[in-house]
Amino acid sequence: MALLQANKDLISTGMKEFSILLNQQDMRDNPIPEEAMVIVVNDWMSFYINYYRQKMTGEQQEQDRALQELQQGLNTLANPFLTKYRDFLKTL
Repeated sequence: MALLQANKDLISTGMKEFSILLNQQDMRDNPIPEEAMVIVVNDWMSFYINYYRQKMTGEQQEQDRALQELQQGLNTLANPFLTKYRDFLKTL
Protein backbone atom coordinates (compact mmCIF):
# COMPACT_ATOMS: atom_id res chain seq x y z
CA MET A 1 0.00 0.00 0.00
CA ALA A 2 1.41 3.37 -1.03
CA LEU A 3 2.00 6.14 1.46
CA LEU A 4 -0.37 9.10 1.48
CA GLN A 5 0.91 12.00 -0.62
CA ALA A 6 0.89 14.31 2.40
CA ASN A 7 3.23 11.94 4.24
CA LYS A 8 5.46 11.56 1.17
CA ASP A 9 5.73 15.34 1.05
CA LEU A 10 6.63 15.48 4.75
CA ILE A 11 9.29 12.81 4.29
CA SER A 12 10.76 14.72 1.36
CA THR A 13 10.78 17.98 3.30
CA GLY A 14 12.33 16.37 6.37
CA MET A 15 15.08 14.77 4.32
CA LYS A 16 15.84 18.04 2.52
CA GLU A 17 16.03 19.93 5.81
CA PHE A 18 18.23 17.25 7.38
CA SER A 19 20.54 17.31 4.37
CA ILE A 20 20.86 21.10 4.71
CA LEU A 21 21.67 20.70 8.41
CA LEU A 22 24.41 18.17 7.66
CA ASN A 23 25.85 20.30 4.85
CA GLN A 24 26.05 23.34 7.15
CA GLN A 25 28.41 21.61 9.55
CA ASP A 26 31.92 23.05 9.58
CA MET A 27 34.07 20.16 10.68
CA ARG A 28 37.10 22.39 11.21
CA ASP A 29 35.32 24.36 13.93
CA ASN A 30 35.92 22.60 17.25
CA PRO A 31 36.09 18.96 16.12
CA ILE A 32 34.68 16.43 18.57
CA PRO A 33 35.43 12.70 18.90
CA GLU A 34 33.74 10.41 16.38
CA GLU A 35 31.60 8.76 19.06
CA ALA A 36 30.30 12.15 20.15
CA MET A 37 29.41 13.09 16.57
CA VAL A 38 27.47 9.83 16.20
CA ILE A 39 25.50 10.76 19.32
CA VAL A 40 24.85 14.27 17.98
CA VAL A 41 23.65 12.97 14.61
CA ASN A 42 21.42 10.38 16.32
CA ASP A 43 19.95 13.14 18.49
CA TRP A 44 19.27 15.24 15.39
CA MET A 45 17.53 12.28 13.74
CA SER A 46 15.41 11.73 16.86
CA PHE A 47 14.44 15.40 16.82
CA TYR A 48 13.35 15.17 13.17
CA ILE A 49 11.42 11.93 13.77
CA ASN A 50 9.61 13.40 16.78
CA TYR A 51 8.87 16.65 14.96
CA TYR A 52 7.45 14.95 11.88
CA ARG A 53 5.58 12.33 13.93
CA GLN A 54 3.18 15.08 14.97
CA LYS A 55 2.56 16.06 11.34
CA MET A 56 1.97 12.62 9.77
CA THR A 57 -1.57 11.89 8.63
CA GLY A 58 -3.64 8.79 8.10
CA GLU A 59 -4.27 5.77 10.25
CA GLN A 60 -1.67 4.67 12.78
CA GLN A 61 -0.28 1.98 10.48
CA GLU A 62 0.18 4.58 7.71
CA GLN A 63 1.90 6.98 10.11
CA ASP A 64 4.21 4.24 11.39
CA ARG A 65 5.21 3.28 7.83
CA ALA A 66 5.86 6.91 6.94
CA LEU A 67 8.00 7.43 10.04
CA GLN A 68 9.93 4.26 9.27
CA GLU A 69 10.59 5.54 5.75
CA LEU A 70 11.70 8.90 7.13
CA GLN A 71 14.04 7.15 9.58
CA GLN A 72 15.58 5.12 6.76
CA GLY A 73 16.02 8.24 4.67
CA LEU A 74 17.70 10.13 7.50
CA ASN A 75 20.04 7.18 8.09
CA THR A 76 20.87 7.16 4.39
CA LEU A 77 21.87 10.83 4.63
CA ALA A 78 23.69 10.48 7.96
CA ASN A 79 25.96 7.58 7.01
CA PRO A 80 28.00 9.43 4.33
CA PHE A 81 28.25 12.45 6.63
CA LEU A 82 29.64 10.31 9.44
CA THR A 83 32.07 8.64 7.04
CA LYS A 84 33.22 12.07 5.85
CA TYR A 85 33.62 13.18 9.48
CA ARG A 86 35.58 10.05 10.34
CA ASP A 87 37.89 10.69 7.39
CA PHE A 88 38.30 14.31 8.47
CA LEU A 89 39.35 13.25 11.98
CA LYS A 90 42.04 11.02 10.49
CA THR A 91 43.65 14.10 8.94
CA LEU A 92 44.10 15.82 12.30
